[in-house]
Amino acid sequence: MAVFERFRTTAESGEPVPTPAPGRPLGTPSDIVDSAALSARLEALVGEHGAAGAGLRAAMLAALQDALSDGRAEIRRRFEEEQGGGDSCVAEYAFLIDRLICALAAIVVDRLYPLPNPTMGEKLAIVAVGGYGRGELAPQSDIDLLFLLPYKRSPRVEQIVESILYTLWDLGLKVGQAVRSVDECVRSARTDITIRTSLLESRPLWGESQLYDTFKQRFDKEVVAGSGPAFVDAKLAERDERHRRLGDSRYVLEPNIKEGKGGLRDLQTLFWIGKYLYRVDSVAGLVDSGVLTRREAARFAKAQTFLVTLRCHLHFLSGRPEERLTFDVQTEIGARMGYTDHAGASGVERFMKHYFLIAKDVGDLTRIFCAALEAESQRPPRRAFGLLAAARKPLDGFVVEGDRLNVADAGQFAERPVDMIRLFHLAQARRLDIHPGALKLITRSLKLIDPALRADPEANRLFLEILTSRTDPEMALRRMNEAGVLGRFVPDFARVVAQMQYDMYHVYTVDEHTLFAVGILHRIDTGQLAEELPLTTRVMAKVASRRALYVAVLLHDIAKGRGGDHSVLGARVAAKLCPRFGLDPEETETVEWLVRWHQ
Repeated sequence: MAVFERFRTTAESGEPVPTPAPGRPLGTPSDIVDSAALSARLEALVGEHGAAGAGLRAAMLAALQDALSDGRAEIRRRFEEEQGGGDSCVAEYAFLIDRLICALAAIVVDRLYPLPNPTMGEKLAIVAVGGYGRGELAPQSDIDLLFLLPYKRSPRVEQIVESILYTLWDLGLKVGQAVRSVDECVRSARTDITIRTSLLESRPLWGESQLYDTFKQRFDKEVVAGSGPAFVDAKLAERDERHRRLGDSRYVLEPNIKEGKGGLRDLQTLFWIGKYLYRVDSVAGLVDSGVLTRREAARFAKAQTFLVTLRCHLHFLSGRPEERLTFDVQTEIGARMGYTDHAGASGVERFMKHYFLIAKDVGDLTRIFCAALEAESQRPPRRAFGLLAAARKPLDGFVVEGDRLNVADAGQFAERPVDMIRLFHLAQARRLDIHPGALKLITRSLKLIDPALRADPEANRLFLEILTSRTDPEMALRRMNEAGVLGRFVPDFARVVAQMQYDMYHVYTVDEHTLFAVGILHRIDTGQLAEELPLTTRVMAKVASRRALYVAVLLHDIAKGRGGDHSVLGARVAAKLCPRFGLDPEETETVEWLVRWHQ
């Protein structure tokens, strides 16, 4: 797999070799673990103690522990001293564990529980599944193994499995394991989406290759075939629940880099769906299938590398499988990843802004991927992601498909760039969702939002109406921000997208905080908070210019991160933007004053 595969095989040795990151000398596999030397040492210990010797297990454990400790130290040295990326690190960890398991399994099967002519029922295969099956293993990650059997377990096979597992556990490794026959794997995968996903990314480590081949053929034929739509539904429902559980925002200031919105799991979900539906083994395969462009595949790879590298730093620093990027580690990890202080922004602020921009890229890729699946499928609409074959009804230059607004044709934005703003205005006014196809086209057309469109009176009129609408301006602006339109149309706002705020008053980035503030103002304006804020609600009804107040809230933190007093600098930004938006001189002066003196 081009992005996920980390190994190549040399014709000379047949040994899997970690693929080096560009420009980084990787060394040889034996620098991590010398497989031949380890196997020879284990063989010598069996000869010294005997297969049933009292001291054999302790001696073998010591030999394996030495190899594990030395390998870990070498991988960490490469990662930290040579500034290597996380891609190489997770590949090297997987390689180290591969070699240890193979050496251990060979000794256990051939020397501790030998059987000259085993029947088919006595054979087994050890299979890596899940992330480990992808060939990726972060420093503190679990090792997921499947002991694959042809039929039910025999007493000898149980002894072999127990001996291997107890040794791995005694080494301090966190091993998730299952012992199943091929039939059991197929049955479990049909009914359990988690097991199915884990088996989707499996690879053989040791044992009967024919047994693994049989499993793969049956898995593809009896589980995967014809079940694509159900798998997509299940994985997207799982993703939505995960996002809801973790706050449903990719801009929380202490993000979960694995499970949170915009994190590694979102990228993996996209790839699982692509692998399942298009039967591809790489992100490059999604390019060949027309799902992603080469540029989008490069963004995928960039996001993957950044997040994996960040995760490795987090695991090394914490010494445990920590996935949450908390305040107490952000400065240290930012420094380790090379982020230094610049004028107006500290190193940690620059680091976290890059993280949030990467998380936004993951969101962009999700929308593009969703649109591709929509175009491929002929099923009726379903859920928020719904695959569609609904009638297209014209509406003010767009079309409505189901309950979602879509572009009339692929050239619409190129011909009328103002429609990139009108789309959100119309969706807000008619309370419609926006079709993933339209969002995909917007993502690929952002360059059309240029100075000419920013100066267009019609575009600014539409934008001001979106901001001051009595129909949920927060949602409309959030959609625009997620699509990249808001930052392109208001470049000053783009400067605070993903901008950290290191103080006790904020728990979101500047852009998220601003959108939440607009939402709160809207709820006060429409009387939704009358019980909680009765005085504020009464005062709001007497405000002379709603437009000035909404614009002031949008711009109140617009100059954060520029160095200097953001209120003073923000007032200058307001003086420039308000006339462009269509505010009169009195409204502009009011906005300037509010931004300058806001607390």
